[in-house]
Amino acid sequence: MLSYRKILTTLLVSCLTLMVWLNFVPAAAALGGTQPTIGEPAPAFTLPTNSGDGEISLRDYRGQWLVVYFYPKDFTSGCTLEARKFQQDLPKYIEINTQILGISADDVDSHAKFCDAEGLKFPLLADTDGAVSKAYGSWLSPYSLRHTYIIDPNGILREKFLGVRPPIHSQEVLDRLDELQVL
Repeated sequence: MLSYRKILTTLLVSCLTLMVWLNFVPAAAALGGTQPTIGEPAPAFTLPTNSGDGEISLRDYRGQWLVVYFYPKDFTSGCTLEARKFQQDLPKYIEINTQILGISADDVDSHAKFCDAEGLKFPLLADTDGAVSKAYGSWLSPYSLRHTYIIDPNGILREKFLGVRPPIHSQEVLDRLDELQVL
């Protein structure tokens, strides 16, 4: 028979997991860690990529704009929709000198299968221990939260999106990049 404590623990874990999947930002953001500050250098990172070509670092993108989006899990409905929208708009990002990077706690093999299945042409990075997600305030173990960050060509954080809605998110990011690149 389950103890009262075990039942409560199971219920709490289930509620937190549901908040991640539903992207319930107020509670999830509070548990995700400290958010980096707009106008400050973005937290540095180096992570393995789905392509099997080693690792990708933030410093690799100096001189161009960067969209770093965190997401909970490969092959889930919201994450698949979000990735498809970024892929659909990839030519628009390339046209404005902007690279897209997706980050989740899934491993390199899962990312490779996800990219193959969805025809994704931008890198997905494996943050299997959540260290980078934590640095960006986007971690609710064992998942990355659905957050997006825009980093300028000098490595400075220029925007963050914590209330991401996958169907329209890529267009929101493009609109904000258009505003930021004019400044």
